[in-house]
Amino acid sequence: MDINIKNMVCQRCVMVVSQIFDKAGIEVENIQLGKVTTTGEVADEKLEQIDGALKNAGFEIINNTKSRLIEGIKNACIEYVYRHNGEHEMNFSEFLTRRLNLDYPYLSSLFSSVVGTTIEKHLISLKIERAKELLVYDEKTLSEIAWELGYSSVAHLSGQFKKVTGFTPSYFKKLGEQKRNSIDEV
Repeated sequence: MDINIKNMVCQRCVMVVSQIFDKAGIEVENIQLGKVTTTGEVADEKLEQIDGALKNAGFEIINNTKSRLIEGIKNACIEYVYRHNGEHEMNFSEFLTRRLNLDYPYLSSLFSSVVGTTIEKHLISLKIERAKELLVYDEKTLSEIAWELGYSSVAHLSGQFKKVTGFTPSYFKKLGEQKRNSIDEV
């Protein structure tokens, strides 16, 4: 049985959700961002118990199709930004279309109407948060960060960075960690 869960944005989230299912005595086949696959059916009473525990931890079971699609889009954005490491062999709209098996214009329209911003702006916000993280770590050059995030040039990354944060990447680096947002706040 597949159970879709809202607000799973990182591996720590996967660990917390796994612990909640373990504590409830439900055998899990697979857990990934936004989705838990159990080995069998889960009784309604157990689902309510799990949903309560998930809500206490900042998560929530998603029951309707639109909400599942929105979470699918957000999770695809996170995967695209955090797991591709510069290997952007296809543009994001093609990636999303293949991942969710739906037309991009439909997904874009749905996302905008429900979330109040475009997929593109959401993706840019995630990229800028990732750039902030990499700048604070101070292990990569700005060129390497731009390449990893799929920017055509350092100038393009710097321009978007300044537009979103109000700072140049080099000035932000001097400010340090104090200006970063948690990924689940994006």
